[in-house]
Amino acid sequence: MSEPTLSAAVVPLLRGIVHADEHPAAWEAVLGLASQAHDYLRPLGLDVMVDEAEGYAYVVPLEPVDGEPEVPRLVARRQLSYRVSLMLALLRRRLMELDSQGEETRLVLTRDEAVELVRTYHPMRLQEARLTDAVEADLNKIVELGFVRRLRGQAHTFEVRRVLKAFVDAQWLADFDERLADYLDKEPAR
Repeated sequence: MSEPTLSAAVVPLLRGIVHADEHPAAWEAVLGLASQAHDYLRPLGLDVMVDEAEGYAYVVPLEPVDGEPEVPRLVARRQLSYRVSLMLALLRRRLMELDSQGEETRLVLTRDEAVELVRTYHPMRLQEARLTDAVEADLNKIVELGFVRRLRGQAHTFEVRRVLKAFVDAQWLADFDERLADYLDKEPAR
């Protein structure tokens, strides 16, 4: 077997999150060439974040250093909708609960469980069909972002990826809780 090339590590990272179980060849390339990938991406204003224990890697923008010119942003920032943000926050909390119990390492839930998870907070909570469709659309967006994946052969069953912990941290949750409280205060009574 030939040695992995730098492009085998960098190109998948620039496309999105590299999961060890989904992209084993890219994962091995990232692990084997992490320092070279770091050196290659640094002039582009990017760094590589690798979590070997959880099995994922991704790129993040470097913080500008005082006195150096700011590098244009290569990785797009995405503004998430209220509903997608809500789903991410609730899934992150479920991951924290799972970790505190210590028995399971995988968080798997069905679309119907996701509907129940968001029902209290969702603007369409009283219209079952519309709520289910909205949650399905939100889950599709979260799959696209790489935080959740569909289980093969189970159309409405999802696994929450552990990389969510890296993106939705305690500060993000606190900020979201504040925005959620503001939103709920402004929501008209039903």
